[in-house]
Amino acid sequence: MQNIDPFLLLEPVLFILLGLGTVVYWRLKRRLIWIVLLLSMIAYAAAIALKEVIQVYTAAAVAVDFGYVSLETALYYGLQTCFLEVGLAYLVARYAVARKLITDADSEGYGVSLAFWENAVLLGALTLFNLVVTYVLIADSLLPQSVYQTIVSSEPALFYSPQQLAVPIALAVLERFSSFLVHFAWGYLCVLAAFLRKPVYFLVALPMGLIDALVPLAQVIPTWEFELIIFVFSVACVAIAWRVTEGYRHGLLPQVAVAWTGADPSHQGN
Repeated sequence: MQNIDPFLLLEPVLFILLGLGTVVYWRLKRRLIWIVLLLSMIAYAAAIALKEVIQVYTAAAVAVDFGYVSLETALYYGLQTCFLEVGLAYLVARYAVARKLITDADSEGYGVSLAFWENAVLLGALTLFNLVVTYVLIADSLLPQSVYQTIVSSEPALFYSPQQLAVPIALAVLERFSSFLVHFAWGYLCVLAAFLRKPVYFLVALPMGLIDALVPLAQVIPTWEFELIIFVFSVACVAIAWRVTEGYRHGLLPQVAVAWTGADPSHQGN
């Protein structure tokens, strides 16, 4: 049996480094406390679990009825992310703010943490574990031939050479950076929406989940074009989040936070 090339392991390792790197940076240079990591894990894990349940029972039917590349299918995936990932991020933030577990100063850290669970854990650590297990099983001839043939036919990219993998890995890392940006944007807005009692911030964050509506495009356009579209969308999300919270960042809204949470008006985030 041909084994997967160890070079492939570089991809999830880079995902892990990106996630850990941003968490460490925010912990040391800005603000990220342990409760924020825990709360973001609850919000993210619950959203992913619900999406999995929904898709197990409905994804095949949607693909059959509308085709994988269609407006209906795009909205099917995008709206799930809007209402589950962004929606639950907001609900958990409201819960935490109401119990004074977090404040506005934790808004950036919350966004960073949401991205951490997706990039470093779900698509980083779990993928790395699966690849290592597959590599060991093939190397020790422990993988049944039928299973091996299924993997070869369904995931041929696993057996590419390093030369074939270099560009796809670079584009995958760009996609994870885009993921960091968009999670940061809606996590930041969700905490501020809860803390400042400004639901308009949540309404701005909600359509950011439509980034997953773009996923079907990957089937019909070159990968580099798809990743560029995702990157531009993600940068736009951060720019919009920064623009709509300009008044907050210039100290124009402290009285709202004090009225609702009793927070110190001098305790402002960046």
